[in-house]
Amino acid sequence: MDQPAFKQDHTSRLPANNLWTIQTVEALINLPFSELIFRAQGVHRENFDPTTVQLSTLLSIKTGGCSEDCGYCPQAARYHTRISNHQLLALDTVVAEARVAKENGATRFCMGAAWRGPKQADLDKVVEMVKAVKALGMESCATLGMLNDGQAEQLKSAGLDYYNHNLDTAPEYYESIISTHTQADRLATLNKVKNAGIHVCCGGIVGMGETRAQRAAMITQLANLEPYPESVPINNLVQVEGTPLTGTIDLDPLEFVRTIACARITMPKAMVRLSAGRQQMSDELQALCFLSGANSVFFGEKLLTTDNPQTDHDLALFKKLGMTPTQLGVTS
Repeated sequence: MDQPAFKQDHTSRLPANNLWTIQTVEALINLPFSELIFRAQGVHRENFDPTTVQLSTLLSIKTGGCSEDCGYCPQAARYHTRISNHQLLALDTVVAEARVAKENGATRFCMGAAWRGPKQADLDKVVEMVKAVKALGMESCATLGMLNDGQAEQLKSAGLDYYNHNLDTAPEYYESIISTHTQADRLATLNKVKNAGIHVCCGGIVGMGETRAQRAAMITQLANLEPYPESVPINNLVQVEGTPLTGTIDLDPLEFVRTIACARITMPKAMVRLSAGRQQMSDELQALCFLSGANSVFFGEKLLTTDNPQTDHDLALFKKLGMTPTQLGVTS
C-alpha cells in the first residue's frame, strides 16, 4: 500500500504573527525523524550554503571561583571539582591564543570569564583584549556573566561583535538548575547587549534531565526573542564529577539532533552552533547535526574547562563531509 506523502504545512515556516507557540514547536520536534530533518535541511538551504561551517574558538580568560550555583558548571566555587582557579589572563597570553586560533582557521574568538558579572577594573582589561582581537582581523565575542548599566556600551566601543549569554533551559525548568539568579536576570543582560548594538549569541543546554516538551519550550523562547539571536549555541551536557547534575541520564543522541533541527527551522538565519559535548559525539552524529542545519562549531582542543575534539580530527571530518570552513570577511 502506498504511504501518504507528508506535506509542507504551517509547522515548517514562521507563523503569520511572527511568534512561535510551544505547541507548534512541540509539533515540530515530534515529527517523524526523516520529515523533521527534511524540513530543517530545506530551511537551511534557503539561507546558507550547506557545505560551509563557521569556526569559533573559545578561551577561558578567568577560570573557577564563580559565586553562582549553575548545576552544570564545574567552575562554581561551591562544588568540589578538579578545576583549578585562575585569575584573569594577561593580555599577551590572550592575543597569542587568538593568533593561534586564527592560524587554525577560526574566524571568531570568544573570551569567557567565570563571574556573576565583571567588576569595572576587570572589564577595563577585557576591553583591551577585545581591541587586540579585533586588531588581528577576527570577530570578537565575550561571555562575562550579567552586565551592569553602561558595561555593554563599553564593550561595543571596544569593537565587540557578539556577547554570549545563554537562557540555558526552559523557563519552567530553570529553577531546577540555578537558584542564585533568575532567567529574568539573564534576559535583562540580553536587553542591555541588544540596546548597545552588539550581536546576541544565546542558546541553551540539553541533557540536564528536561523533557522533550521542555526542550521545545526553550527553543520557542529563543525563537521569540526580538530579534532572535544571530548566533545560537546548542550545548549537550558534559557531566563533571562534583557538580549536581553528575549521574543525569544521558540524552538520546537523536533527541539532540531533533533539537538542532527545531533551532534551524524556528531561527532560519541564525548560526546554529554545536558547542559543549562534541567530544562525546561520533562523527556520524555530528554529520546528522550538520544535515539538520548546524553550521558552526566551537573549534579548538579546549572548551573553557572541558575537552573538545582535536583540530586535526575536526578538519578531517569536514573534509569527509565535503564541508569548507568559512573565511574571514566572507559571509555564507
